[in-house]
Amino acid sequence: MPDWQSITEIAKDGEAFDRFMHTLLGLYIWEFLTSFPFDWQYICGKRKFKWPLVFYFAGRYFLLFALIGIAVALNVTERVNCQALYTYNQIFGNATIGLASINLSLRTMAVWSQVWYIVVPLIATILGQWSLLLHGILLKATWVDGQGCVITNTSNTILAATFIYTMCFDFIVLILTGFRLGITETSRKDRSKIVRLIFDDGLIFFIVAFGANLIATTFMLINLNAVMSIIANVPAAVASTIVACRVVRRLTNYTTEGAEVFGSTHASTLAFRSARFTQRDAYSVNEKTDGLHVQMETFKAAPGEASPAESYATYDASGRKCPDNLDIEASPIEYKRPELE
Repeated sequence: MPDWQSITEIAKDGEAFDRFMHTLLGLYIWEFLTSFPFDWQYICGKRKFKWPLVFYFAGRYFLLFALIGIAVALNVTERVNCQALYTYNQIFGNATIGLASINLSLRTMAVWSQVWYIVVPLIATILGQWSLLLHGILLKATWVDGQGCVITNTSNTILAATFIYTMCFDFIVLILTGFRLGITETSRKDRSKIVRLIFDDGLIFFIVAFGANLIATTFMLINLNAVMSIIANVPAAVASTIVACRVVRRLTNYTTEGAEVFGSTHASTLAFRSARFTQRDAYSVNEKTDGLHVQMETFKAAPGEASPAESYATYDASGRKCPDNLDIEASPIEYKRPELE
């Protein structure tokens, strides 16, 4: 067992922390660039911007700013104001954690059709989380010749409380989402349905966010040394932001118009502003049957849209419109076929 408090061990942990942060920066830049076409559609006006996307864009770009600031702090070679630099990193990093939780919470609110007994407690929980995130400056850093910016003190109590709170928050959101999607009603034998709920309905994103914050909380509570106590904080923020942003993109990509964040047409989907049919194929059939010309077009509803059969009016053989609730086959009224000349 190494002596975690020794100067040699802290130096080794600091070097590992340095390389780890650069790896995370590269990972997030890759994620950012591969998903940037989604952002560009809103920047250039191809898609209509909706207010819930404020949290998506803020969390996405705040994390990029924070990672760039961390990279600068780790690579600077000339004397700088280290305290100001780490304050900048902490502000954007903490905001990223809170915004990721908001994005996941919006998904849960949508799954529950925005019922007040889910929305109100979640909003209160969000406000409590932000009260911890904005509590104050929890890191102290100074310039050391030959080493650069060095963290000299961390407020482990507040940091631990913040990550414990975030972990519990993510767990609550995970349970609420899983319960609403019906995973508790699925028998253990029907594992294929459970797998579909986890992956197709996006439950895996909530599991990843909870697991990342659980690891960060564990390192904070163990408190091996000043470096190891915070080494999992940035990975937790990166993982939570990536999965939360993927939840938003996955839901919005259901239609070209974009999804409403509030309101649900099904337990695992969101409501949409409009329902436009996607015409997959159309063809005409010319058939000589008692002088009758038949022309047909087939349509297939896009995901999240009402089917054409539910949206088109029904007509009888004489061309009159049938009532919406009338079953022609079960109706005692006799519909005669018109005589064709």
